[in-house]
Amino acid sequence: MLPALILALAALGIALLRLWAYRAQLLEMARVLEETPPESNLRLTVRMSGIAPRRLCQAVNARLEEGRRLRLETSRREQELKYTMACISHDIRTPLAGAMGYLQLLEGAPERQEEYQGIIRKRLEELEELLEELFLYTRLQSGSLPLDCGNMPALPLLWDALAEFYPRLTAAGVEPELLAACGTLYLGGKPFVLTAGRVHKGCLLAKLKGVEDMDAALALKGKSVSVRRADVSLPEGEYFDQELVGLTVLDADTGQELGKLAEVLSYPAHKIYAVRGGKDEYLVPAVPAFIAGIDVPGGTMEIHVWEGLGSSEN
Repeated sequence: MLPALILALAALGIALLRLWAYRAQLLEMARVLEETPPESNLRLTVRMSGIAPRRLCQAVNARLEEGRRLRLETSRREQELKYTMACISHDIRTPLAGAMGYLQLLEGAPERQEEYQGIIRKRLEELEELLEELFLYTRLQSGSLPLDCGNMPALPLLWDALAEFYPRLTAAGVEPELLAACGTLYLGGKPFVLTAGRVHKGCLLAKLKGVEDMDAALALKGKSVSVRRADVSLPEGEYFDQELVGLTVLDADTGQELGKLAEVLSYPAHKIYAVRGGKDEYLVPAVPAFIAGIDVPGGTMEIHVWEGLGSSEN
């Protein structure tokens, strides 16, 4: 009887020692977590044997590592946001400062009013374009702009990508030859055969048959350039601006007629469709988020009308 009692007391003592060790280990882990700053890379360690303490230690360290990763990601995003805001502020301030400067010049030189007004208008158009891109960017970031996924022609994207390599090719001594889709251009209504073309300092230089010297080229200055529609084949879903002017513009959701596409305005980022003739005027960005569909044979264009798109809306 006595040996059994001694064994039971010994087992109880061992269990109490293990419980005390567990308690001491947990208190030590709690102290480390309380005293360690959040940005620290310190990790918990365990001195006790057994699966349970090690699993607890590994789980806590994994959570600490995940928190550290999230803090670093948040910090990186904050830095990117600050940099983006600084760039946006600079880009907005540049055309605005230019417009303000020419306004001051205009006050001192009224005889150059037309010239300065044209420059001011251009600066304000640049500012409008930047603000419009910022508006679209914020809608994309907030998730309020639905993405319209679908098939699109790959060749225009490929052409744009290849055009980016043009300066490198010329720097390497390679002069790519540009081939036009149509062989004849009409300048002022008169046909000219296109014999060669290349890019020079960001401009497209075209060689026309019969235009052999500077005097002949200067005689064509200011002439409108056009092509025959039958000579050009566009990818499906693409149209010339002239084909779109006059289309009846409808609200894609309600079917309501909004007016006629009166003008296509060209901006560096994208084009703007000016819709007039209805009870309101609309300036519609020519991007898939706004354009629901175009039916040139049917004479209609459907658009998504967003709040603030109409000129009478605040």
